[in-house]
Amino acid sequence: MTIVYNIFYNLAKVVAYVVFSYRVIHRERLPEEGPLILAVNHQSFFAPPLAGICSRRAVYYLARKSLLKWPFFGPLFPAMNVIPVDRDGNDMAALKTVIRVIKQGNGVVLFPEGTRSKDGHLQPAQAGIGFVIAKTGAPVVPMRIFGSFEAFPKNAKFPRRTPVTTVIGDPIHFTSDDIPDHTRETYQKLSDRVMDAIAALQIESEK
Repeated sequence: MTIVYNIFYNLAKVVAYVVFSYRVIHRERLPEEGPLILAVNHQSFFAPPLAGICSRRAVYYLARKSLLKWPFFGPLFPAMNVIPVDRDGNDMAALKTVIRVIKQGNGVVLFPEGTRSKDGHLQPAQAGIGFVIAKTGAPVVPMRIFGSFEAFPKNAKFPRRTPVTTVIGDPIHFTSDDIPDHTRETYQKLSDRVMDAIAALQIESEK
């Protein structure tokens, strides 16, 4: 971890555990080395750091290019492993960077839904994460965050203090049989499989 990453990593942990009574269920399922995709549902701005602090190693994130223009924080984002992406989400340069970073043995947080939920419910998966899976062959760990929408829903001006829990699923390992060709249909099927795994996660799974 860079110094900047380490500072904000620990700050995010303090805020999550103190303000949101944060819990992580089945952290042991998250590999701490090797190429990895952390596939997470996207309910609020809090989703990236909440997913990131589940990992004991530094991971990478996609974020809108416009965020790099923020005063103070913007120039720090590259040191926090942020990969800038165009707002429409179809930035091939960003996807190529993600693929390269994963092939180098790193973990990357990706959101199969592509954008934040407007109502807190899971959304259909987009083909983007399937494209990355097909190009890297990296295992995917499904993660589902509960409570982040209530804590900071889309269009809210301020967060609310409410419990938040992340449930981590077993890694999904894809084989060549899962990727018979490189078509959008195949990418979508891979994405749908990941989204189904996220949807299947429940807080009760800790029992």
